[in-house]
Amino acid sequence: MPAAQLQEQLDQLSEQLEKNQTLSLEERQEMGELMAQIKARIELENATADTSVADSVNLAAERFEVAHPAVAGVLRNIVQTLGNIGI
Repeated sequence: MPAAQLQEQLDQLSEQLEKNQTLSLEERQEMGELMAQIKARIELENATADTSVADSVNLAAERFEVAHPAVAGVLRNIVQTLGNIGI
């Protein structure tokens, strides 16, 4: 089930954020907000054409790519899963 896979990836992202002590408070808050948005979409299981969450996650992945590649990798997996479930 894609929603379960997405939840697993969110758990992985949370682990990466805990391990990565170089993220600023602002970056951590941004990731927390993104994770909350994704969790809300999972709970609603609303597979509409609204891509704003996926776009936000993709932009975050691009910003984190150089400085935090592990975080960016998990974010890219989340974007892929969101696409697979139609979000």
